[in-house]
Amino acid sequence: MSLQRHVILVLPLCALSLVACGSSDPSSSATTTTVAPPATTTTSSTTTTSTTTTTTTTVYTGPPTLAPGEELPTPQAIPPDNVAEPEVVIGEIIIPALMMSQTLYQGVTLPTLDKGVGWWPGTALPGHAGNVVLGGHRVSHKKPFRYIDRLVPGDEIYLTTPEGTFVYAVRETQIVTPQDVWIIDQTPAATLTMFACHPPHSTRQRIVVISDYVRTEPAVTA
Repeated sequence: MSLQRHVILVLPLCALSLVACGSSDPSSSATTTTVAPPATTTTSSTTTTSTTTTTTTTVYTGPPTLAPGEELPTPQAIPPDNVAEPEVVIGEIIIPALMMSQTLYQGVTLPTLDKGVGWWPGTALPGHAGNVVLGGHRVSHKKPFRYIDRLVPGDEIYLTTPEGTFVYAVRETQIVTPQDVWIIDQTPAATLTMFACHPPHSTRQRIVVISDYVRTEPAVTA
């Protein structure tokens, strides 16, 4: 609120008449001098009050959450390995620690992974509540996950889609079997799970890197 005070001050004005000297002759008529009364001075004070309304908008910057009534994503069953899925680009993945940048495609069958990194259909999308699940080759074609085993806790992964760039930080690495499909399970927390065959040149096991959502920021380039 701003307060402005305007004061108008009128200085007092006095009307003064000169007095004539009286005659020494008593018979002479006296000259009367009239003094006008002082003028009345009025001081007026005017106060103006101005009201300013400020609206504050708070932007939520925490981790992605489910909207009221919204349910977690449901991962889709994957078709046979050699099925050629339609080519659908959903974004890009950048891992600065590995100096790696690849296109993100929808699907995790072998023909899709031959193009780059695949997103498991039905899992969470980057920047949303749930578990984003990505697969990639280690030794064939573009082998984007060749050195995924070198990632350590705190390393950041950038996932960019038309909705923005979402940053995840590595939490842990595990070695599992191909039957451990729990890695695609969905939870309310925003997480990222990347998997690939392990060890290199073998399909006996899977290496799994689990990361947690950190923040959203402008797109970056490798």
